[in-house]
Order: sequence, then structure tokens, then C-alpha cells
Amino acid sequence: MDRAKFIFVTGGVLSSLGKGISSSSIATLLQHCNYQVSILKIDPYINIDPGTMSPLEHGEVFVTSDGAETDLDIGHYERFLNKNLTRLNNFTTGQIFSSVIDNERKGKYLGKTIQIVPHVTDEIKQRIKNVAKGCDFLIVEVGGTVGDMEGMFYLEAIRQLKLELGSERVINVHVTLIPYIQTTNELKTKPTQHSVQELRRLGVTPQIILARSPKPLDKELKKKIALSCDVEQDSVIVATDAKSIYACPIHFLQEGILTPIARRFNLNKLHPKMAAWNTLVEKIIAPKHKVKIGFVGKYLSLKESYKSLIEALTHAGAHLDTHVEIKWLDSEDFNDETHLDEIDAILVPGGFGERGIEGKMCAIKRARLEKLPFLGICLGMQLAIIEFSRHVLGLKEANSTEFDKNCKTPIVYLIEDFIDQNNHKQVRTYNSPLGGTMRLGEYECKIAPNSKLENAYKKSCVKERHRHRYEVNPIYRNEWESQGLKVVGIGANNLIEAVELEDHPFFVGVQFHPEFTSRLQSPNPIILDFIKHALNKS
Repeated sequence: MDRAKFIFVTGGVLSSLGKGISSSSIATLLQHCNYQVSILKIDPYINIDPGTMSPLEHGEVFVTSDGAETDLDIGHYERFLNKNLTRLNNFTTGQIFSSVIDNERKGKYLGKTIQIVPHVTDEIKQRIKNVAKGCDFLIVEVGGTVGDMEGMFYLEAIRQLKLELGSERVINVHVTLIPYIQTTNELKTKPTQHSVQELRRLGVTPQIILARSPKPLDKELKKKIALSCDVEQDSVIVATDAKSIYACPIHFLQEGILTPIARRFNLNKLHPKMAAWNTLVEKIIAPKHKVKIGFVGKYLSLKESYKSLIEALTHAGAHLDTHVEIKWLDSEDFNDETHLDEIDAILVPGGFGERGIEGKMCAIKRARLEKLPFLGICLGMQLAIIEFSRHVLGLKEANSTEFDKNCKTPIVYLIEDFIDQNNHKQVRTYNSPLGGTMRLGEYECKIAPNSKLENAYKKSCVKERHRHRYEVNPIYRNEWESQGLKVVGIGANNLIEAVELEDHPFFVGVQFHPEFTSRLQSPNPIILDFIKHALNKS
């Protein structure tokens, strides 16, 4: 931890105000001042991790390189900072409670009565300090909203940390809402005042107010907020809606957020070098070209279920000076009559369960026959192979044992043992617990020479991240390849990681999730190549 400085980001009034983007933006500005920066997300729910939560309940589960199933904000952190984080960068109340109870069972508390203070708060503080090691700055985002009972002991831990570290090493940033009342044409500050009052009642005093507002705030409103919240006027930072989330660091810089940060931490004036970032943001906001991608999914009522993939398409578009428009196609409604005339390419993402798979396979068949560029990810690849087996090889009962445990032609099946990324043997069955039993994290994939995959990556071996339980059955490989569906990626345990179709402009399926390694500065190669082919089609 050394002399790391801490920036705690809390939220008030209501949820989904953008604490994750705010935290990422502050971290990005400090990183571009040549500081070592890391971010930690605290999730107040009692689940151990979001791995078994419905995407419609929680949004995307982001997988780190070391195999942790984490909150989607970790994905934002990695994409903004262009660096890999680990399981240490996200913890939940479930993990805290489990650790404290485990310590109690082992006798580590020497017979004491276990309480929220000090035992739970000490565990929280220690985890925060562990992530801060080797950093100049650690940004800590506290999930939830001030006033939620689930978050009380986290705010208590922050209060204690300020006392232990000294106020010169801690800043509290409070993200809050300034609602606009259309009938009176007014911006109202009262919710912010009440939120800050509640935060201060719990022992945490904010030094910066980050005010989410649909309209700019004039000088008088800023002065009013500063007075009622006991901050300097230049510490009221207005965060209006941006055309792209990647424009937020620029907006924050223009609003002067680094001035109160430098003042609090006794630093010289901060001058981030943002020219290259600005160039990419300009290409996102005002691109020269446009493509339309048919995105065939089933979690469309909460599109944050596909957050990393949406952002990966944006990254690829920025590097090709292209706006990637997504045409959302519900897999449960997709059929042979679905209109595709304006679609330049088809994307079938990952997913779980039987619902919507026939519509996805219909879309895959259309892409195969109509020569539309196609990318299938995880389940998307598996369904592409099942579709090919049914309609090209004539294996009418081809299926996955995920959908039919007793299917006669198991193209995709549950592999019952494999070697994980730590070289440990993992054993699983159909009765195994759902949590933490998938193939998770980063694995090597050896790429076949002269393949589209090699052409995209320019490498013979890559590392990509996985999150799945079922694998492609290799006993049918010769039959697929004899009809033009080539296996072009092989992973550990000789597992099939990628396939592509001959005599097609671009028909690629990958078992891994390339979106998890895509960055604004460096888009994932296979997604970039997919958009290139879509651009050629348009």
C-alpha cells in the first residue's frame, strides 16, 4: 500500500447514475498523468459473485483473466485503463461474510464475539488495502445508494480508513442526481442536499460532488450546492449525458475535476495527455462510415447483458472510423421470413439454456446460405456447428446435451473432467453446483495456419477468456471438415476453440469470449476483422 491515495466513489438519490463510468473516468485521467492507478468495485449483495445471477437481474457477468466472475463495471475499468484486473478488484458482501465466518471457525478471532464492528469492517479495510499495494491511486466504487441498509458497514469502513490513513490521503466523491422538472423548467438540488446529509450522518463527508444533470448548471446553482454540501465551488462537477461514455473523461477534465483532487492531495497541477484518446472519441462521435449488425440474442429486455460485446463493437468501429449500428433481433421471434436486407452481418453471442436456440440457428443458417459475414461466440459457435451438422451432414438429431441430456447425436456435451488454468483437475457432472463450475478465465488457443483466425490475430497462439460449461464433441470433426467446416483453434485438453467455413467470406465461430479483452485503444482482432468484412459487405 505504501503511500497510496484513495478516492471513494459513492452514489445518492437513486441507482444507475454512472458511478462505474465516473470511477473509470477519474482513473483514466490520473493514469494519463503517468500515475499507477487501480480500481476496486464493492458490491453489497450477499451472493458470493454474480455467476449464478440471471443476466436480466444483474446484467453481464464479466470474467477476468484469472477466472473470476465479476460485476460488469470491472469490464468498464479494464476497457478505460487498458489493463487486466483480477478477482481482487471486486468483492461482495457474500465474500466478506464467508471470510469472516471461515476465520471464526478456524479460531482466528480468539473466542471473541463476532460483530459488524470491528470484524466485518476490518475484513473490508484489509481487502481495500491489499488492492492498493503498488498503486499511486486506488479508486473504490461502492455499489448501491447511500441509505441502503446493505451498504452501511462499507461506509463505516470508509470512515475508519480516513482516520487511519489521514485526511490528506482520502477523497470522497459523491455521485448524485439533479433532476429537471419540465413543468417549471427548473433543476432541483434538494435530493442532492438530502443525500449528502445522509452520507455525513453516517460519518463520511464528500469533498467532490459529481452532479448528474440533463442540463448544464449555472454558477448560482453550483454555488448553492457547494454551500449546502460544504464543498468548494470548483468541487461541484457537472456530469451531463455524453454522446459516448468514452467522452466522459474529457468532460470531467473540462469541468476541472483534477483541481480539487490535486488540492486535496497536495499535488502540483495535473496535466493528463489525452490527445490519442481524443482522436478515438472523435471517431466514435463523428465516424465516416456505417454498418448495421444483426445481433441475435434473447436477453434483449436488458441490453447490459451484452455490455462488453456492445463496447467491443464500438472499439472496432472507432479504429475503422465506422459507426456500428446494432439491429436487435430477438431469437425467439427470428425465422426464415425475418427481413435481413439492411443487415451487413450477423452476430450470435453467448447464452445459457434452450430458450431461443431455434431462432439463433435459423439466423446462422441464413448467414451461411446468404453469405453474410457471421461471428458466433460461445453458444453461438456451438449452435453454428449443430446447425451445420443438421442441415449439411444430415444429422437430424444433432443437439447439445445442455438442451437434451439423452440426445442421440451429442454435437455439444458436458466434459466431465479437464485441467484448469492453474493445472488442477476439475471434475463436474450434470448434478454439480452451478456456481463456479464452468471453464473460466484465460486459456491458450493454438491457431491453424492460413485461417481467417490467423489472419485476424497475426499469431499462431493467443490467450482468450472463457465462461462455459459445455464443449464441442471432437468425434465428429472429420465429418465437419470433409464438408468444409474447419476446426481452426485448439485449446488445452485438445478442446475445440474455433471453427470457420470454407467458401464463405467470413463465417467464424469461437468458443471463447473475445469481447472481454477488447479495449478502446486495442480492439479485439477477430471482432475487428468481423466489422471489416461487414464494412466490405455494406
